[in-house]
Amino acid sequence: MFQRIRKLVFWAHLVAGVAAGLFILLMATTGLLLSFERQITETVEGFGRKPAIEPVNPEQLVSQLKFDLKGGTGLSISSDPHLPVAIQFGKEKTVLVNPPNGGVLSENAKTRSFFQFVTGVHRWLALKPELQETGKSITSAAGLVFFFLILSGLVIWIPKRWTKQGVKVITSFQRQLKGRARDWNWHNVLGIWFALPLLVITSTGIVIGYPWANNLVFRLAGEEPPAPKGKGPSPGGPASAAISTAGWNAAFATVQSQSPGWQSIQFQFPQGNAKEGVFQVFKSHRGRPDLRQVVTVDLASGEVRKVERFEDQSAGRRWRTWIRWIHTGEAGGWAGQLLAAFSAMAAIVLVWTGLALAWRRWRRSRAKA
Repeated sequence: MFQRIRKLVFWAHLVAGVAAGLFILLMATTGLLLSFERQITETVEGFGRKPAIEPVNPEQLVSQLKFDLKGGTGLSISSDPHLPVAIQFGKEKTVLVNPPNGGVLSENAKTRSFFQFVTGVHRWLALKPELQETGKSITSAAGLVFFFLILSGLVIWIPKRWTKQGVKVITSFQRQLKGRARDWNWHNVLGIWFALPLLVITSTGIVIGYPWANNLVFRLAGEEPPAPKGKGPSPGGPASAAISTAGWNAAFATVQSQSPGWQSIQFQFPQGNAKEGVFQVFKSHRGRPDLRQVVTVDLASGEVRKVERFEDQSAGRRWRTWIRWIHTGEAGGWAGQLLAAFSAMAAIVLVWTGLALAWRRWRRSRAKA
């Protein structure tokens, strides 16, 4: 009975792998490229450089910038007084500035554009806006199929006999093997060792890709799922002449004094006649949402109007936020990103060897015919 079930699972595994293999390969490759996006971008932009600069004075900084601030969306400062200030232009560009004189230290839009394109491929195959929902449906389906392939692979790879040699064959690389035997060995070994991280990555991807899976997270937390968000206007700041910096220094000082241990603060440029400033305070890297809070300050009086802490959110919202950063591995810092990168490489080899095994099986059946 078990062998019959195993045979059915095998053929379902084979058909699903061949049908979605190329899309899974694309997802794994783009996922690998995105594994260390933040570190690569910051390195290329020169964010780690340490010029001798003074403490940040936001109002003075904006007034003496050496470039047009049109399209600017915010700025980010670090607790390290030797690091530059980052002026953000949406997701497209970041300009690193030397606070004492407003001079440009580094400007690199190509790296961010590259990763933005890779992210588009990973999420919706980089299709045009009117086709993005179709692309997202394809990539989400590929993730769902990959989740099934990992589970079904575990069933297929269960050794017929639980002997030391039988377990060794599916859990260790055999260097002397070639051709089909080598592909089979690599497929088994990588599938066994990376099954758990790949299940985590694909399951979190399913939550991100499918509304029903996203809603399930909230229902498991005993909450009603939030209403779907509509597409808001594209980010973009006002022209530099329209920006009023009144109250910025006092607001920054207030946020810093009430956020001991902060590492960086991101400030969104107020839009229109907004009288409040919104500050994101990070006490670690972006993959730790539990060490981040949002502070809203009245720019006229410098008083704190609202503090949104991670622990104040509902359980469902906290779970859903963690899922985003677990998917990329960033929740675990360098170690998590490294595991995600190795898992993506394993997925690439799994797809390659799986398709190679399917091709050899088809050629052999044709030869017999």
